[in-house]
Amino acid sequence: MADISIPKTPVIEKKPVNFSNILLGAALNMAEVSTLGQPLEVVKTTMAANRKFSIFQATKHIWARGGVLGFYQGLIPWAWIEASTKGAVLLFVSAEAEYQFKVLGANNFLAGMGGGVSGGLAQAYLTMGFTTCLKTVEITRTKQATVGVAQQTSLQVFREIFRKEGIRGINRGVNAVAIRQMTNWGSRFGFSRLAEEMIRNVTGKGDSQPLSAYEKILGSVIGGGLSAWNQPIEVIRVEMQSKTNDPNRPKNLGVLGAAKYIYGQSGVMGLYRGVVPRIGLSVWQTVFMVAFGDIVKNLLNVQAAGH
Repeated sequence: MADISIPKTPVIEKKPVNFSNILLGAALNMAEVSTLGQPLEVVKTTMAANRKFSIFQATKHIWARGGVLGFYQGLIPWAWIEASTKGAVLLFVSAEAEYQFKVLGANNFLAGMGGGVSGGLAQAYLTMGFTTCLKTVEITRTKQATVGVAQQTSLQVFREIFRKEGIRGINRGVNAVAIRQMTNWGSRFGFSRLAEEMIRNVTGKGDSQPLSAYEKILGSVIGGGLSAWNQPIEVIRVEMQSKTNDPNRPKNLGVLGAAKYIYGQSGVMGLYRGVVPRIGLSVWQTVFMVAFGDIVKNLLNVQAAGH
C-alpha cells in the first residue's frame, strides 16, 4: 500500500516579547536621530516649508541659522523624546502585528506592510503628535534677530502655543502624521520584506536560512528608498505645523486645505519638495529600525534561548 504523506503546514514562530526588545527600539531610534537622522530631517523640513529652496539653498539657510548646530535644531528635547518613545512603540507593535498577519495567511510582503502600518499608526497617536509638531516649529520658526532680545527657548514656545491654542495646537497636524507614519512604515517594512524575498531568490536561500547582515541592510536600503513615494503627505504635514511667515496662508489648515494651498502656491512639484533628503532619511531610518532591529533582536533571542 502506498504511503500517503500529508504535507506539514509550516509553523509560524512567534518571537518572545522581551523588555530588552522594547528598549532596543528606543536605543536604535535614538542612535538614528542623533547621527544623520536629524540633519536630514532639518534639510527635508526646511525645503518642505520653503518650497523655493534647492538643497544647496536649504543647507546654506540652515548653516546661517546656527552653523553645525543648526542641522540639529529641534533635537533636544523634542526629537529625543520622540525617538525614545516611538522606536519602542514601533518595534513592539509592528512585530506583534506582523506575526498576527502571518497567522492569518499573509505572505511576507503583506505581513510586513500590515505590521508597519499598525506600528506607524500606534506611533502617531501614542507618542508623536506633540513632539513632531514642536520639532517642526523649532525648525521653521523665525529666530529673533534683534540685538538684546532674548531668544525663546523650546519650552517657552511650547507654553505659548498651549496658552493660545491648547491641546489642539500642540497636536496640530497629528492626522497628517498618522497618515505619514502608516504609509511610511507600511512601505518600509513591506518593501524591505519584498526585497529580502528577492535577495533569497537570487542567492538561493530558503525561508529557514537567515540572511547575512549585509543582505538585511541591502533589503532595508531598497525598502527605505521606495518608501519615499509618500512625500506629498510629508509636505502637507510640515505645512500644517510650520511657523514660516506667510500672510497669504489660510489659518487652521486641515489635510485637504493644506494640499490645496500647496498646489495653488507651487503646483504638483511643490508637493515633492525635499524628496531627495527624504529618500536619504528613509533609507537611514529603515536600516536602523528594520535591518539592525532584526539583527539585534535575533541575537538577543538566541542569547535568551541559550540560558
